[in-house]
Amino acid sequence: MKIIKQIIFVTIFFMFGVLAACWSADSNKKTRTNNSETTSPTTSTATPKINDNKTSNNSPGDSNNKVTNTPSTPPKSGGFQGNLPGGFQMPTDEVGQKMLKEYGAMFVAKGVTPPNTVVFKTESEVSAFQAGVQKSSENIGGFTMELQTAAMNALKEAIAEAKGKNLSITPRNADSSKRSYQQVLDNWASRVNPGLVYWVGKGRLPQTEANRIKALSPVEQITEIFKLEAQGMFFAQGNQKTIIYSVAPPGTSQHISMLALDVAQNDNAAVREVLARHGWFQTIPSDLPHFTYLGAQENELANLGLKKVTESGRTFWMPNL
Repeated sequence: MKIIKQIIFVTIFFMFGVLAACWSADSNKKTRTNNSETTSPTTSTATPKINDNKTSNNSPGDSNNKVTNTPSTPPKSGGFQGNLPGGFQMPTDEVGQKMLKEYGAMFVAKGVTPPNTVVFKTESEVSAFQAGVQKSSENIGGFTMELQTAAMNALKEAIAEAKGKNLSITPRNADSSKRSYQQVLDNWASRVNPGLVYWVGKGRLPQTEANRIKALSPVEQITEIFKLEAQGMFFAQGNQKTIIYSVAPPGTSQHISMLALDVAQNDNAAVREVLARHGWFQTIPSDLPHFTYLGAQENELANLGLKKVTESGRTFWMPNL
């Protein structure tokens, strides 16, 4: 009898242990399930981080269509005006608005310092701007060229690429890059003064009026010359087209910003393609040797607020205004 009681006691103890083990296992299973549910959101939010680390088309190992000095930030929304530099002084006068439309592509250039005004009014304003930007000088094609540093670096890489393709990229002349206010003013006078003489000789303009215009300040003179051109008296070389087809008005040249270069080989489409791959584009249809550094890939230019204009087989990028 005593033995039977012991057997029963052992059996009950064993069954209790089995039940306790099962209960413990089931509890652990529920605990793991709950942990999985609470960590599931963490797992899903980790996925974008993995995607962010994937190699993109702009990785260092991908040299196809790579542009030097690609902007670190994408174009802003808001079109052309939305991509203008901070503190930009939007012109309200007719001259300023006209020049912004004709020469304004440089104001949305990336990786450089565009001016925040369309028209510099004095030599001191130009000197202050040029002294405040990062710039570099290089001897290119026998000429000393000075550009903003990012633009110069991109140009040098374009020249190296061109050389590998048996092409050359050289300045057209000594003043193909940086220009002072006085240089731009002298170029302007080289068209205005002969033009005034020409139209006086044609009987279209009184001598007294020509004298008055010649005595005006450069900024005032721009307005008067544009008024005469609206009457059919043009001041470009040959007196058949607007003066801006020949020279820039005082204080408006892109060369002042050190973001422009006149290229001797501008007629060569292969040269234009190389320059474009390095952020240099044509932006003024009336000035074929002229290239502007925009620091962006061609497929970004529309998002910067620029429109594509095609003339005589060439592509120009101008403000979409």
